[in-house]
Amino acid sequence: MKYFSTRGGGDLLTFEEAVLSGLAPNGGLYIPERIPTLPPNWQDDWKSYSFVDLSVAVLSLYIAPEELSREELRALVSRSYTTFRHPDITPLTKLSDNEFILELFHGPTFSFKDVALQLLGNLFEFFLARRNARKSPGERPASLTVVGATSGDTGSAAIYGLRGKKNVSIFILHPKGRISPVQEAQMTTVTDSNVCNIAVKGTFDACQDIVKALFADQPFNEKYHLGAVNSINWARILAQTVYYFLAYFQVRRQIPQPESSEIQFVVPTGNFGDVLAGYYAKRMGLPMSKLVVATNSNDILARFWRSGRYEQIDSSPEATPPSQGAPDKKPADGGVQATLSPAMDILVSSNFERLLWYLVYESSSAAPDGARRASAGATIEGWMKSVKGNGHVEVPVEVLELARRDFLAERVSDDQTLQTIKQYFIGSPSYIADPHTSVALTAARTVSTKNPPSVVQVVLSTAHPAKFSEAVTKALSTSRGFDFERDVLPQEFRGLLELERRVVDVDEPSKELVKKVIESKVGN
Repeated sequence: MKYFSTRGGGDLLTFEEAVLSGLAPNGGLYIPERIPTLPPNWQDDWKSYSFVDLSVAVLSLYIAPEELSREELRALVSRSYTTFRHPDITPLTKLSDNEFILELFHGPTFSFKDVALQLLGNLFEFFLARRNARKSPGERPASLTVVGATSGDTGSAAIYGLRGKKNVSIFILHPKGRISPVQEAQMTTVTDSNVCNIAVKGTFDACQDIVKALFADQPFNEKYHLGAVNSINWARILAQTVYYFLAYFQVRRQIPQPESSEIQFVVPTGNFGDVLAGYYAKRMGLPMSKLVVATNSNDILARFWRSGRYEQIDSSPEATPPSQGAPDKKPADGGVQATLSPAMDILVSSNFERLLWYLVYESSSAAPDGARRASAGATIEGWMKSVKGNGHVEVPVEVLELARRDFLAERVSDDQTLQTIKQYFIGSPSYIADPHTSVALTAARTVSTKNPPSVVQVVLSTAHPAKFSEAVTKALSTSRGFDFERDVLPQEFRGLLELERRVVDVDEPSKELVKKVIESKVGN
C-alpha cells in the first residue's frame, strides 16, 4: 500500500514516509492509493476480537508487511493501549435499545485523541529507531520535530503520546484563552525537556494556518524534519477507524434483533477527522446508515451539506432552520464563535479535503484511473486555493449529492447543548455528557425523528465531562442531587490547576515568531 497527496503530484510514499511526513509538500493530505475491502469472513472471524486484535486486523490492511510485520504491529498496538483505564479501550454504554454512547475518553488525557496519538507516538519512535539502527557509527541520528495546533484535546493527547520519546521534539500551538482551563493545564504542566507549549494570541484556525505554513516552508522543514500530530497525519485517521468496528460488534451483542437493525454513528466534529474515520470504515464494508456530522455554531460543515457551499462565513440570506437550533451571536469580524464546545470552534475543517478528493474522484468521468487521480488532485488544489484566498468554494451538484449519500449534518446551539446535558442527567439511566457529546446527542435526537425504527444510534463521546467544568456546571448547577466533585471530577484532575506551568507566549499569529521559538528550543 502506497500513499499520495490529495492535491496531486507523482510521488507515492510508503506508510512510514507518510506518517513521518504528515503533510505533503504541496499542502495536500496523504491518502491510501486504494481503500481495501474487508476479508470475506470478517464478521465471524472478528466478532470476539479485543480492541488490540481489531487494531492489528484493520491496520494491517493499510500497512505492507514488509514495512511492519504482524508481530511488530501487534507489539506497537499492545504497548499503546496499556495506558487506558478501561479493558475495552473504547467501551459502549447502553441508554436504550436504540441509543448507545461510545466512550472514547478512557486514555491518559481523557480524550478520544488518545486512541490515535498513543499509537502515533510509538510509531514515530519505532520508525526513527529503525532508521538510526541502519546508520553508520558517528552519523547524525534521524530526528523529528513535531509541530501541531490544538483547539483543546489534540495538544495534551499529543504531548502525552510523545513526552520523553527519543529523538522527538514536540511543539504545540494553542489559541491563548480559547481552550478550557483543564485542557490548558494538561498541556502546560508537562515539563519534559522535549515538550514546548506555545500560546498564540489568535484563533485555532490561525494556529493551524501557521502549522501548515511551516510544513510548506521547505528549507525550514528539511532542516528540522517536521512531523505532524494533527489529524492531517494519516495514522491518526487510520487508528480511529478501529473503534467503529468495535462498536459494531458490541452493539450487535446488546440489541434484540441485530440482523434486522442498522447502526447510525453520530459524531461531534470540528476538523472532520473523527467522522472521516467512520467514512473509511463504511467504504471498507462496515455496515452502517448515513454518518451524522454534528457541529456547533461554527457550522461550516452543516452549511456545506445544506447548500454545497464550503465557506468560512455564512453568506446565505436564509435563517438557520429551527431543527438546527437558533443561531448564536457571531463575532463582528465574522470569525470563530466561542462556544461551550471549544474543541469544535473551527472555521475550516482540514480533513474535509480528504472527503472532497473521494467525491471528486468518484464523480469524474476521466479514464484511466491515473487520469482520474490527477484530475481530482488538480480540482482539489484549485478548491483549497479558493477557500484560502476567497474564503469559499461551491461544489458541483453531483459532488454534493455524493456527499449526501453517506452523510447527514446538523447544527446545535449552546442553549441546546446545555438543555441536553440536563436532560440526560435527569434521565433514566442518568448520564453526564461533556458539551461535545451533548452536541452529538442533540443532533442524534433531531435525526432520529426521521429514522425508521430499525435504526440504532451510536453517539461518539469524545471527552470526559470533567474537562469542561464550566459548561457542565452551568447546565446542572440547579439540578437536584448534582455535585461536580463527587459526580464528575476524576482523581487525576485534582490539584492539576495548581501545578507548575511551562509555556511560551506569542503575541500575534505569526509564522516567523513561531519559527524563532522552535529554532531556539531545538538548538538547545
